Amino acid sequence: MADQLPHDTSTKRKLNDPTGASTARMRHNQILFNSSLRSPIQFFVRMFSGKTLVIQADSSDTVASVHWKIHSITGIRPIQSTSSAVPSMEEGLIYRGKQLELSQTLSECGIQNDDTLQLVRRMRSMSHPQTWKLMSDLNLIIDDLCNCNDNPNIITYVTRLSNMLTDFLIKTPNYSSDGSEEYLHIFIHSSVPASLVKLYVSPSLVTKQAAHGCICQFIQNCLNLFANPTIVYRLFAPILFEFCTILRGAAGVDDDLYLFFRSRLAAMMLENVHDVKHVLRLHHVFPFVDELATTLSHSLELSAQSPDFKQLSESDVLVFIQLMHSVKQVIRRQTAFGSPVSLPWLMQDEAANELKGVHSIICNLLDKMELCLKELENQLGLVSIGRREPIVGCWFQYLLILKELESISKLYKGLKEMFWEKMSRRGVGLCYLIGRLSKKSTDYQWILEHKEVTNFKTRQRFALKMLQEGRHMREELWEMLISRSRLFEDSFEYIGHATRRSLRGQLFIRFENEEATGPGVLREWFSLVCEAIFNPQNALFVSCPNDGRRFFPNPVSKVDPLHLEYFVFSGRIIALALLHRVQVSIMFDRVFFRQLAGDDISFEDIRDADPYLYRGCKEILEMDAEVVDEDILGLTFVSEYEELGSRNVVELCPNGRSMIVNSRNRDNYVNLLVKHRFVTSIAHQVTHFARGFADIITDRQLRESFYRILDHEDLNRMLHGSKTAVSVKDWKEHTNYNGYKIDDPQISWFWEIVGSMSAEQRNVLLFFWTSIKSLPVEGFGGLDSKLHIYRLSDSHDCLPTSHTCFYRLCFPPYPSMEVMQNRLNIITQNYVGCSFGAA
Repeated sequence: MADQLPHDTSTKRKLNDPTGASTARMRHNQILFNSSLRSPIQFFVRMFSGKTLVIQADSSDTVASVHWKIHSITGIRPIQSTSSAVPSMEEGLIYRGKQLELSQTLSECGIQNDDTLQLVRRMRSMSHPQTWKLMSDLNLIIDDLCNCNDNPNIITYVTRLSNMLTDFLIKTPNYSSDGSEEYLHIFIHSSVPASLVKLYVSPSLVTKQAAHGCICQFIQNCLNLFANPTIVYRLFAPILFEFCTILRGAAGVDDDLYLFFRSRLAAMMLENVHDVKHVLRLHHVFPFVDELATTLSHSLELSAQSPDFKQLSESDVLVFIQLMHSVKQVIRRQTAFGSPVSLPWLMQDEAANELKGVHSIICNLLDKMELCLKELENQLGLVSIGRREPIVGCWFQYLLILKELESISKLYKGLKEMFWEKMSRRGVGLCYLIGRLSKKSTDYQWILEHKEVTNFKTRQRFALKMLQEGRHMREELWEMLISRSRLFEDSFEYIGHATRRSLRGQLFIRFENEEATGPGVLREWFSLVCEAIFNPQNALFVSCPNDGRRFFPNPVSKVDPLHLEYFVFSGRIIALALLHRVQVSIMFDRVFFRQLAGDDISFEDIRDADPYLYRGCKEILEMDAEVVDEDILGLTFVSEYEELGSRNVVELCPNGRSMIVNSRNRDNYVNLLVKHRFVTSIAHQVTHFARGFADIITDRQLRESFYRILDHEDLNRMLHGSKTAVSVKDWKEHTNYNGYKIDDPQISWFWEIVGSMSAEQRNVLLFFWTSIKSLPVEGFGGLDSKLHIYRLSDSHDCLPTSHTCFYRLCFPPYPSMEVMQNRLNIITQNYVGCSFGAA
């Protein structure tokens, strides 16, 4: 037999008596015309559907009239008894654990402003009658607490209230059954949360503190009851939501307890964002999102007006982001709206108010963020003319908000494009932020994949971060002893056969029969190894005919059985050179870079790699269609190429020998020809190079995205360095002196001699001084420290020496410019400049 909510028999008779119902209706009508008895109140009615209605009535109105108000608002006809005048006892209003009689007035029921009632159906079959009794007792105790104020027994009341709340939780049925949800919903339906909040907002500090303690303890016990976060979310998120809703109306959005509940609810929703079955609906979450968005919008506006504004709350931003994760999940679930959501359609659908509201929130915050970035750029303009330093206020929060706006903009048609259009206008400020505040490359990868809004410096910084992340200073040194006569072979043994973990630490290089060690030796080793790798005699790479500095894999590298292992080795060397910020004076051709990035190779990409093939294909594509169809070219779908002195023919497609090239298939012919020459023929080489390069990136998730955040020329700038001639002015500005003064004659002679050198001589001197063959793109300012000239007390016959690790050039005070010129000419000879004077 099903349990039922206890009622006294008189109540039952009244509810089933049509005459009594009509009497109640007559009494209600009489009261409506008695204006002297009016006392307006506003309260909440929680529907069985989960929605909450706001009802405005008079304290003299009857419960029956409230039922009809609910009907007029919702348009849903209530389940009725044999009399159509009143709702049947299958539907009723619960207040403080008791079903209200239809004939009672709101005043007689004790209903006041901001109270919450629960509309339920099938009252007779309701289970857990003892629990309903417990809820009724809780409401009575809370009423007593509201009225006791300075009563010395208040501690007894509070203790009893706390124990009863704990007892309620202890008796929760097994969470694996549906009974646990029904049991815990009784807590909500009984209006106990509303009563506790009413106690919390009471004017008495004593009762307020008591309510605060009981509420917090109850919620903490809820969270501790079950270890499984999913179970906690399914069972207790509705309770948290109930407290949030009531506290927001009763205590206000600035109340500490409300903010705590809102934060905890947001965190719980984030932890269970993929729990589609039990996620709250959008109309549940939207009021909190809207409330936070309003606060953030106001703070961003103040921030844009005053750069030193620092009141953009980190906790507000965090909770906003957590709630937006749930909003995104809800929107994705609503497949009826399509993906992405179309705003014109939303404007015609009254049921999509929350979706339109989210769209408005994004647009508003995006406008405010653009203003903030514009103000930042104004500050950077002042910095450039030396007026002041930029003020760091809420910049870190800017990036967090932008990341969330970008993420959710993907769900609305046209909004993603709007977002990136605004960011492209504010690219200077955005790049400054991510450069100033970045910690991990993964945090801002969402920006970097849109290269059009970033600059080279930003992309370079994050590419280096990808290489550096996951490394520890405590990793053991990887020591190598290299013979100059066997430099390629020895380096391959050490690097090609090393474990990935071994290469995560610092590299320690020493050349046989040489004492020099340190960063300078490491830089020289990288330069020499790369010279060997890209040496045409090793047949690993081919240089572009029109630019000997650009390389791509050699299709005939297979002449060496170890060629694929060498490509793994080459990938490791290049990644390590980038990691240690050593410019190695080589560049990758476009066809090589695009394959590393996972992009398709087009006809236009081969312009530099094979100008002859490019011109031939271009002629075929631009030739008059009639001429091509006359088969004057005599082409079929085959590729002829020379390999190791023999001529080979390969079909570009099945039966390619018999397929004549015409005006209709020539595009396909060119594409297949390019694919064979620059994709198929070097696919294994590219794959093994990429594998070796990826070995140096410790984070697996970053390995595939490294090349995507870079432009082709970005990588070449990082590898080759500056392509312009060494600037003597820049060199001089980044040089310090030890033992000399800038106005000493020896220093004046030195710079005059350097200024008269050829570009090649300057490069040799720079290498002798620093072991750097190419400067960074930024010039001398891109080095990790300034250069130094040291005064020696040696004889004037001594040649200059260098300590490349510390960028030191040392020479004695030569007696004349002619003597200094002679000594510098000696060290700038190529055969001397290829190794160190001292290191």
